[in-house]
Amino acid sequence: MQNLIIVKIGGQAIQQLDATFFTQIKTWHAQGKQILIVHGGGPMITKLTQALQLPVHKYHGLRVTDAQTLAITKMVLLGDAQPALLSQLAAHGLPVIGLNAADNQLLTGTMINQAKLGAVGQVTAVNTASLQAHLGDHIGVLAPLALTTTGQWLNVNADMAATALAQQLHAKKLVLLTDVPGIMHHGTVMTTLSPRQAQRLTQQAVITAGMRPKVQAAIQAIQAGVQQAIITNAIDQPGTTIIQEAAI
Repeated sequence: MQNLIIVKIGGQAIQQLDATFFTQIKTWHAQGKQILIVHGGGPMITKLTQALQLPVHKYHGLRVTDAQTLAITKMVLLGDAQPALLSQLAAHGLPVIGLNAADNQLLTGTMINQAKLGAVGQVTAVNTASLQAHLGDHIGVLAPLALTTTGQWLNVNADMAATALAQQLHAKKLVLLTDVPGIMHHGTVMTTLSPRQAQRLTQQAVITAGMRPKVQAAIQAIQAGVQQAIITNAIDQPGTTIIQEAAI
């Protein structure tokens, strides 16, 4: 799917999308691009978890997911975040379809580390034929949940899910939208970032918490052959482009 653009949107961003976002999506769609939006819901999941007086734990930027947290995650992603995004896209005249792992086993996954993370998984297989059929006529909006081969639901970090999809679908571009304009260093946005630089900035605690999975995901995408991987807060802004070491 060399004409495919994958956009990852965080839960906070869903509530803050502006006209430029929808204009860019419309432009890509008019150009015949296939578009898959992978959405998160972290802030909403945290808010509901705290409202229910349940603990919120994270390990290296990933949400520790016990049975109660998994139920809340599914509720928020499929019952709140996805419908909110779908309604906004539809209101702008875009043909959209909501998708999740249970649709023809779209995303198959395995647990990363059950002892430390609980039901947190990584995507191991994508039903590419089914996704291609959906994306032929629609803009896909996909929740970052996966199913094991035995039917166990898994909470997948949205950045990691978007990257796995970009790899397996051979996407042309991966855009990771966040709440900052890119990787900030000394008060300015780094226009490019290599894996070696990322490692150094992580050791220096410049890249921390939620940004760490985003950077790791973008590096993984580039190393797997995705042509472009960008971290930005605006779909029409360059942000930080992840590059291979040889491209420096």
